Amino acid sequence: MRLTAKGEYGVRAMTILALDFRTGPVPLREIAMRENISYQFLEQIVLPLRRAGLINSVRGAKGGYALARPPEQIKVGEIVRVLEGPIAPVGCVADGNEESCARSPACLTRGIWEKLRDRMEQVLDEITLADVICVPNIKDE
Repeated sequence: MRLTAKGEYGVRAMTILALDFRTGPVPLREIAMRENISYQFLEQIVLPLRRAGLINSVRGAKGGYALARPPEQIKVGEIVRVLEGPIAPVGCVADGNEESCARSPACLTRGIWEKLRDRMEQVLDEITLADVICVPNIKDE
């Protein structure tokens, strides 16, 4: 699975909101400037994140966006799933697609893709936004 710019920028934007979690909402223009992301593209990214309940929007002069939950309660995997869909290297092993492949019972490579999917999900679901802002580089232990 290769993340699109939407997934990458979404995680970066959420990281900014995690950094500023205690200080209040962050205007979208500020996030765009700090991360060098197009404001218009960022507008498209925050909508699904808000609909999924990961962020809240605050109107007014001191408005902007804020995390809906503390950074330690938001996993990177949640963000990726909202913006990219199911985490899977091939479509036939994506959640909800298990029965979509007629070759499934005889597929010799399916186990590889399932194992890869499981590992990708495990890594993304182990890392919270709190981990991202506290650890400069996440490395294998």
